Amino acid sequence: MSLLNVDTALQILLEQAQSCASLGIEELPLDAAENRVLAEPLLAQFAMPPWPNSSMDGYAVRSTEVQAGQALPVSQKIFAGHSPEPLAEGTCARIFTGAPMPEGADAVEMQENTEELNDGTVRFMQTVPTAKFVRPKGQEAMPGDVILPAGIRLGPIELAMAASLGCAQVTVRRQLRVAVVSTGDELVEPGQPLAPGQIYNSNRTMLTQSLHRLSCAVIDMGILPDNAQLTRDRLAAMKDVDLLISSGGVSVGEADYLGQVIREEGELDFWKLALKPGKPFTLGRYQGVPVLGLPGNPTSSLVTFLLLARPYILTRMGVTEPMAQHFVVPVNFAMPVAGVRREFIRVALVDGRAEKLGNQCSGILRNATQAHGLLELPENTSCAVGDQLRFWPFSSLLN
Repeated sequence: MSLLNVDTALQILLEQAQSCASLGIEELPLDAAENRVLAEPLLAQFAMPPWPNSSMDGYAVRSTEVQAGQALPVSQKIFAGHSPEPLAEGTCARIFTGAPMPEGADAVEMQENTEELNDGTVRFMQTVPTAKFVRPKGQEAMPGDVILPAGIRLGPIELAMAASLGCAQVTVRRQLRVAVVSTGDELVEPGQPLAPGQIYNSNRTMLTQSLHRLSCAVIDMGILPDNAQLTRDRLAAMKDVDLLISSGGVSVGEADYLGQVIREEGELDFWKLALKPGKPFTLGRYQGVPVLGLPGNPTSSLVTFLLLARPYILTRMGVTEPMAQHFVVPVNFAMPVAGVRREFIRVALVDGRAEKLGNQCSGILRNATQAHGLLELPENTSCAVGDQLRFWPFSSLLN
């Protein structure tokens, strides 16, 4: 079987994610909605701000009444949250940031450009143009404006915006229910003793924590032993699951029983990618449940989750822009021999240039903890010092 191009694999993943039924919706209070996906657009119900207000501490005036060196009596003091009286002609009003403008006033002069005199008047150092330091009604939004579109994830800024609209709760997509399973007799959970030939299961922690960051509901199915019948029994017991993610065991090796069971009782769309690390990544279905089979090596599992599983999951959740942000950086190393697979290299950014971090073996996870992200080297491409390549920051991929 030939290796499938990464872009083609991603297109298939996103198309299949879009073809799945939309997740249901629920109402959540703002404090419980972080990282959830907005299901319905939020519209402004009133002008924001609802009245003209001052953007400075200073004095509200009629701009035509102010000349350089002129003093005006202070007729009132206006605090934020208070309703002012109309501004009397030939006077100014002491006003504070966010306070409503009094009727008749059309400008504000900041207090630094004035002088308070002992007779209760204020001298202005300069003329004051109309609309100076005034936030007009509806400056941010007018009734009916779409403030937050459906299909975005709700972070602290978006939730603050919802609060500014007066929303106590928001309509969001329900959580995607994701079952996570690791495979292999060699795996042991942390805290348990290791027998000869065994290793600790790091993929489970990486996957469950990453899924929690995406606000998925995680069903931990533990470790599947290398036993075909036990694998069948464990899969058959899955209930109310939207997606199964596995690490290891989906290739065609003698002990890859998960892959065997899926081939026998489900179907595989693809299982070999032109990707390094991550060649054995698999897409399939088991009894109607989509299956994303990640490689067992820790870095392969990490890379395929971030670059392939993550956008698939976000699309299933209703996110309209599921791809992480990336940008181009110069590289500070050479790779003169072109490979047939697209390679994602763990790098750190040093003075804006990508530095390759040590051994790039797919079984080594340590340098991923030191990396700022993944550098993309296209298939059949070499690189020299100074070449420009796409960089995928972990700050975006892990968000």
